[in-house]
Amino acid sequence: MSIRNLDALFSPSSVAVFGASARPASVGNTVWRNLHGQFTGRLYPVNPKYTELDGVRVYADVSALPEVPDLAVICTPAASVVKLIRQLGERGTRAAIVVTAGLDKATTQAMLEAARRHTLRILGPNCIGLLVPHLGLNASFAHIGARPGELAFVSQSGALVTAMLDWAASRDIGFSHFVSLGEHADVDFGDMLDFLGSDPKTRAILLYIESVEESRKFMSAARAAARNKPVIVVKAGRSSAGQAAAASHTGALAGSDAVFDSAIARSGMLRVLTLPDLFLAAETLARFRDGPSASLTVLTNGGGAGVLAADEASALGVPLAQLDADMLARLNAVLPANWSHANPVDIIGDAPAPRYVAALEALGQDTGSAVLFIHAPTAIVPSTEIARALLPLVTASPRRVLGCWLGDAAVAQARQTFRDAGVPDFNTPEDAVRAFSFLRNYRLHQEELLQTPARRSAAHAPDLPAIRSIVDAVLADGRELLTEAEAKALLGAAGLPVVPTRVVGPGADEAQAAADALGYPVVVKILSHTISHKSDVGGVRLNIGNAAELREVCASMLARVRELRPDADVQGFTVQPMVRLKHAHELIVGASVDRVFGPVILFGAGGTAVEVLADRALSLPPLNTPLALAQIARTRIAKLLKGYRDEPAADTDAVAQVLVSVSQLLAEVPEIAELDINPLLVNHETAVALDARVRVSAKKPAGAANFAIQPYPVELVESWDWQHEGIRQPVTLRPIRPEDEPQHRAFLEQLAPEDIRLRVFYSRRSIEHSELARLTQIDYAREMAFIATRHTADGGEETLGTVRATVDPDNHTAEFGVIVRSDLKGSRLGHRLMEKMIGHLRAHGTRLLVGTVLRENRAMLELARSLGFEEGASPGDPGDHRVRCVSLKLQPHGS
Repeated sequence: MSIRNLDALFSPSSVAVFGASARPASVGNTVWRNLHGQFTGRLYPVNPKYTELDGVRVYADVSALPEVPDLAVICTPAASVVKLIRQLGERGTRAAIVVTAGLDKATTQAMLEAARRHTLRILGPNCIGLLVPHLGLNASFAHIGARPGELAFVSQSGALVTAMLDWAASRDIGFSHFVSLGEHADVDFGDMLDFLGSDPKTRAILLYIESVEESRKFMSAARAAARNKPVIVVKAGRSSAGQAAAASHTGALAGSDAVFDSAIARSGMLRVLTLPDLFLAAETLARFRDGPSASLTVLTNGGGAGVLAADEASALGVPLAQLDADMLARLNAVLPANWSHANPVDIIGDAPAPRYVAALEALGQDTGSAVLFIHAPTAIVPSTEIARALLPLVTASPRRVLGCWLGDAAVAQARQTFRDAGVPDFNTPEDAVRAFSFLRNYRLHQEELLQTPARRSAAHAPDLPAIRSIVDAVLADGRELLTEAEAKALLGAAGLPVVPTRVVGPGADEAQAAADALGYPVVVKILSHTISHKSDVGGVRLNIGNAAELREVCASMLARVRELRPDADVQGFTVQPMVRLKHAHELIVGASVDRVFGPVILFGAGGTAVEVLADRALSLPPLNTPLALAQIARTRIAKLLKGYRDEPAADTDAVAQVLVSVSQLLAEVPEIAELDINPLLVNHETAVALDARVRVSAKKPAGAANFAIQPYPVELVESWDWQHEGIRQPVTLRPIRPEDEPQHRAFLEQLAPEDIRLRVFYSRRSIEHSELARLTQIDYAREMAFIATRHTADGGEETLGTVRATVDPDNHTAEFGVIVRSDLKGSRLGHRLMEKMIGHLRAHGTRLLVGTVLRENRAMLELARSLGFEEGASPGDPGDHRVRCVSLKLQPHGS
């Protein structure tokens, strides 16, 4: 998680090209020519074979260079790379692009070790390079440059880099950054997302991804970047090959690409399937990010175009707005009698400009629906006249209109009028509807981004001692697969609803005694440590009505299992009541561990045809109720669960609680490797697990530590008896949450201007939503913010003070800031907040805590001294000693 020295990579004042060459068509020649004459900084070719290149002096080696270059571009043979990196690091260079291909694993590792000693950052190896067009920096061997713009494109594929440059140039698309990661040995997607997420010249980030290695780093950076600007992804490799051999239904379904989709959703990014759609989505989100997305109204002068839009909307699940009686009346008042009287709103081909304006004004009354304006050119009225007439409406805030001017030359000027005004415009109705669907998905993902569940979010706390006893006994027995009875006992201890189950031996007498006690009808299943899917060997029999039938079933089941699985170790049977729920649906809930993103939770349509139906949605834990309900909604069976005809709606809240309980189980019991609840039976009254399968592993593949998304650290919440003005009152000290944004705004607005100036060195009172989001939606792995809160008389909560610390990528140094409400200064609240942060950072292993304080802020300097901080001159002090630096060593000497 590091952007350290990436400024040298992307904004160097000097560049040295190693392997610069005069040989035509060589990599060294191409890189040199791309830089020479365009880069405005100082440029040094390095090659012992030359003394001059294109009129520029050539240097023999690193030591001969007249200054330390910020950036080195290495185009030399693989055998020379490690030595060059070592020499550059020793000289003080901070970044290098290793274009060179053919480095084996050992050489790559040696290169990284040589760079790491000097915190020298490496892009590559085996990459095309990078382009920063607004600086004239083309440190690549691409065949073409890039226009300056506001889109950043980052790709693992070098071939796609050159192809995309060519494609974008023909469409006049510009870029802030264009980066080829190559083998991303050092600088990877996480680093790029961190850098570009806060880059002011980048409006949206476009990624082409083939693989992700460090999932928590990637997710952390992606979630941080997606809070600031759109991040749009094309992920190659949508095949789920290799999953068929998994040992459970969940393993077979939870293919890596589906897991990647769930990661995209939780990180607030948007995934598209094609490279052109990257730009389509970027255009839409940049110009229409805050527009309505609930439904779409199509306004057109041609019925055929409207039909095409409606067809695409149906295919993509985009709802067309229903025109209510009031809307129909408004449209009837301004349109001819033969208009379509439905959505799409066809205002007829002879429509003059005033008819467009009147129709759009009428549709503007429905603020929840976006309007797709489609115009086909006619001889009745010039398209440019219509565009000019509509301009005041389509540019009104908030933006609600998307444009689609059909044709080419006849509508070119009208299309340009819309584009110049910032109205998103598309060439076809299908493109426009698809772009609107991107907006809808993006909004859903942004809602998931705001959720920060704790590791324990379920309604019922798990019985961890009982669960540990079951898991430990199974592993001690040399097994991984729990029996059905063990699995149900474990789930029951985790707070999940399970059907009562009796374990009996292989004799029919024991089975009959259990059935008599439970009451008929019953279900009998074979019990074996070695049989995973019982129905495959005839090991399940439902609806057994009496003792005679039960005895016959036991005998025939044993015989069939012995015939089909003579190797199986059969312990006996399980007997359970036959659960009959009216209006019931069979569902599946499961969990598995993805090799990249760790634990994953599955929900979908269940039963014996689960693989055939393949109706499922995946989520990354931790989950809370809103996230679980969102996961349910992503499946086809969700429509049935809502109820239809005389079928009542199912209790989806109960299903959501099952999902949250599974999430909690994965967090608390790291030995969980796979879990299937199939079927989970649900109706309008309840949900109950009829069958369960659990596999555990001593390797501990689950646990919150292996989650790709760190849970809300509820263990850091504490109560404190605060003595203020002679009154003792309870105060909560806890990590900040995304939902704290409104009360955090109220807290900041109550600060006196002088307190703000002393804290952040300027006196601005207003604060933007984007900045509040940055303050409240933090990644607890890289930053911590504690707030002190107390309850208000109306049952709400107010923030009294906050302390924040941002840790560097090496967990060496954290920089802090602390502020309390202006009317509460001197109440020791700041002292207590600082104590909590110091304790947290010490436990985290951070070595040094530093802060920058204005010399006149005597109260803060005194607080720092009382906590053991040392005071000194600030490295950034201009010389007038107005700024002081305070520092505190957090770890014992020598640790």
